[in-house]
Amino acid sequence: MTAEDTTVSGVSGRYATALFELAVEEKSIDTIAADLDAIDRMIEESTDLKRLVMSPVFSAEEQTRALAAILDKAGITGTTANFIRVVAANRRLFVLQGMIAAFRKLVAAHRGEVSAEVTSAEELTEAQVESLAAALKASIGKDVRLSRKVDPGLLGGLIVKVGSRMIDTSLRTKLNNLKIAMKEVG
Repeated sequence: MTAEDTTVSGVSGRYATALFELAVEEKSIDTIAADLDAIDRMIEESTDLKRLVMSPVFSAEEQTRALAAILDKAGITGTTANFIRVVAANRRLFVLQGMIAAFRKLVAAHRGEVSAEVTSAEELTEAQVESLAAALKASIGKDVRLSRKVDPGLLGGLIVKVGSRMIDTSLRTKLNNLKIAMKEVG
């Protein structure tokens, strides 16, 4: 597998770079990364929060106030909370998840890691995650940081994305391929 592209660009890249430089200066990369991971999970798990972040209907003040309450309740403070407030005040919340992804790329490059996204039909056990990370490390030659998603629609198997490469061993894809092959025969 080829090395992952570590360039970040656009609005999300500029914000992520600024936050990353602050994190390096403050020696708080791990704390900020964990906070951003928590925020990303909250957005993915809550349709109301996703709507608040993505919708242009809410004013910057409304978004800032709502997010301040959410961050306080989640225990996210300091540089990360200030960053989210600046993003909200500048009306850039709609690219927050892109900023988080770009920040992850910068952190991974800083640590000499490669990021991989793994989608499975059900939650993977820690033993499975460790085994997968070891197999990817052997294949790529670098440490691999896995971000995990669950999609019950896969039925079984995994989809692994590393950089621009995707490995799809899901049962859904295999069944779809079989369906296409059967149509070609008949």
